[in-house]
Amino acid sequence: MRSSTLFRRINRHPLQTRTALQLAEPVRDMCVPPVDSIVEYGAYVQGKKVAATGIVEALNLVRERNKESDGANAFVWVGLHEPGAPEVEWLSEVFGLHPLSVEDAVKAHQRPKVERYGESLFMVLKTIAYLDHDELTATSEIIATGEIMVFLGPDFVVTVRHGDHCPLAVVRERLEDKPKLMNRGPAGVLHAISDHVVDQYLQVADLMQLELEEVEATVFADVSSRDINRIYQLKREMLEMKRAITPLQSPMAALPQRRVIPSDMREYFRDVGDHLSRVCEQVEASNELCSSILQAALARSNALANEDMRKISSWVAILAVPTMIAGIYGMNFDFMPELHSVWGYPAVLGVMVTACVFLHRGFRRNGWL
Repeated sequence: MRSSTLFRRINRHPLQTRTALQLAEPVRDMCVPPVDSIVEYGAYVQGKKVAATGIVEALNLVRERNKESDGANAFVWVGLHEPGAPEVEWLSEVFGLHPLSVEDAVKAHQRPKVERYGESLFMVLKTIAYLDHDELTATSEIIATGEIMVFLGPDFVVTVRHGDHCPLAVVRERLEDKPKLMNRGPAGVLHAISDHVVDQYLQVADLMQLELEEVEATVFADVSSRDINRIYQLKREMLEMKRAITPLQSPMAALPQRRVIPSDMREYFRDVGDHLSRVCEQVEASNELCSSILQAALARSNALANEDMRKISSWVAILAVPTMIAGIYGMNFDFMPELHSVWGYPAVLGVMVTACVFLHRGFRRNGWL
């Protein structure tokens, strides 16, 4: 479907933000849907999925149902995975999305935020995933990050996902199995997505906490591995996780006050905000713990190095005594004590052994050996 015809159709239509009246009108002359990056789409009326031959047809269907029955709460949900610019621009014409939000959705790498454009809402959520490894190396990636962009309108939800983790198929299936939840409308879908993402935060934070506890145990073990590289790696991943989660607090706290969020859904978003605050506190505590573990590991490494140096110095001092005596008697003078005595050689060896024993006991008593 990525033909030159599609590109010409997109370029002929300037991107504009539609008014509420224009959003309610049927969409015409847009029969070429992008398909390469679309994961799934559907029209939902009274919480149940209805048959539709295309995205434009689904949008026209739900708008007709909303006109016929006040409070029908019908909407369209389109999900995309790493789409190209032509596909997002085509959808922006269908749903009347703002050009700035379309640009953010294509380029990705955005900070978590919530912005309002006319009657629609644009939200960016950072996703994280824990990557398990059989053996960690200095270059192993533990935390993978991605993004989910959500376009929310009165009768549509468009989700754009970047990254291979945190798929939304689970969220869609759960909502479709419970029509009561799906009947909450686009705001209910946004709540389910944000709740799913925050739950993922909590799972990754718990796994990182287990990693920190394991590293902490090795640092204070009798035989420490002194693997500073792994601790520093965890510290780096904790900072990556903190950058993904912490900026979402302010937008999530302000989301329940948005006019596009129905009053009966605001308590649900506040609950998600509370869970997010808990995760942020846990991540902050884990980050401080990681810093403390790193400092403790460095201090323990220095202490072990000092202990090794004391042991080496003690043995050097012990061996210096027989070396000194043997050096004196190796100078080949004619007049030396006990040089011609029968017991001279055993006597000198006895002095060496006695001196070494006394030095060894003294060093052990002081904790050097």
